[in-house]
Amino acid sequence: MQVEVLMPKMGESITEGKIVKWHKKPGDKIERDEILLEISTDKVDTEIPSSATGILSKVIVQEQDTVAVGSVIAYIDTEASAGAYTASAQSPIELEIREKEMVTEESDAIPASAGSAPREISHGHNGNRFYSPLVKSMAKAEGISADELTSLEGSGGGGRITKEDVKRYIENRGHPTTTTQPRVLRQTAPSATTNARDSKRETIIPMDNMRERIMDHMVASRDTSVHVAAITEVDMTRIADYITRYGKDFEKNEGFKLTFMPFIANSCVRALKDYPLVNSSIDGNKIVQHNYVNMGIAVAIETTGLLVPVVRGADEKNITGLARAIRDLALRARTKRLTGDDIIGSTFSITNYGVFGNLMGTPIINQPNVAILGVGAVKKRPVVINDAIAIRQMGFLTLSFDHRLVDGALG
Repeated sequence: MQVEVLMPKMGESITEGKIVKWHKKPGDKIERDEILLEISTDKVDTEIPSSATGILSKVIVQEQDTVAVGSVIAYIDTEASAGAYTASAQSPIELEIREKEMVTEESDAIPASAGSAPREISHGHNGNRFYSPLVKSMAKAEGISADELTSLEGSGGGGRITKEDVKRYIENRGHPTTTTQPRVLRQTAPSATTNARDSKRETIIPMDNMRERIMDHMVASRDTSVHVAAITEVDMTRIADYITRYGKDFEKNEGFKLTFMPFIANSCVRALKDYPLVNSSIDGNKIVQHNYVNMGIAVAIETTGLLVPVVRGADEKNITGLARAIRDLALRARTKRLTGDDIIGSTFSITNYGVFGNLMGTPIINQPNVAILGVGAVKKRPVVINDAIAIRQMGFLTLSFDHRLVDGALG
């Protein structure tokens, strides 16, 4: 039986996805729960397992093409009855698979008169054409109507209109005649791709989707928040002694090592209850104070970048619960099993650059938070205590905060 493989919805706010890599090619056998493909959204890269056993008969959407959620991306010929491709509750992320069926949609089209105003772009789809949120926002900012968008020839998969198509249209249609002064363009450095390069001296590496997301998020944070950093030195000796004393029992019971992170996260939860303004966000001219703590934990992804998955309800967890949640998110981040919903909704974030031996840093705020804690490496250092010199486990903590909301005394 032939079934459709659909672009899965990886989160409430996700409207489209890009095929990064097909792990199978047409004609290959695919087992249930075996990785079929890798997709990328504007939030996360995810490996998608198949929830069917069969033969990959046809690939509709090629690698690097972007399509809307729910679009058919491939077909699988199953080897058994419908029960062979029923979604498994044990699989963390399942492809949406359905029997191929004919869907008939009826709509009443209302013709527009010659003198009617241009139609506004109000939905992701216009007729049978999909517009990404980025394309819609660009069109709205430049005053491009839905009729103009419909007339564009898309260069994306299946004729999809990309941001580059919109840019070209804006450049080619010229400037409005009502402009009274010439527009002054900011001078930029020549593009590396436009100049002749010595291939032995320089290598041009295209950014992957994750690096583009990181770049956009970092620039957006810089342009949004007024960053200020406060650095303090903390005595971590008692925590280090606790880990030394109970760490082996913890590892035996939980299956993983106890680290400083759950203790630091727990301390942050308690501090945020005492200083709730730091656990807030800004919405225009309003302060949104969160009466719960969703803790973002930065996770380094080897060779590719950084993700900040969220421990939801961190204020409802003890140290063991925080340790379990942090480990689970880190493992799923590094094995590409996070969903879009796993990395949104944080109210405060922590980044631990100390694992790389760094003593201190000034982290960038994870939007829309107003603060992030940077954790430096914990090392033995001589410290003066009551006029005596003692060896203590010391570490630097840096709080980067948004001075629009958090003043120096509070930070």
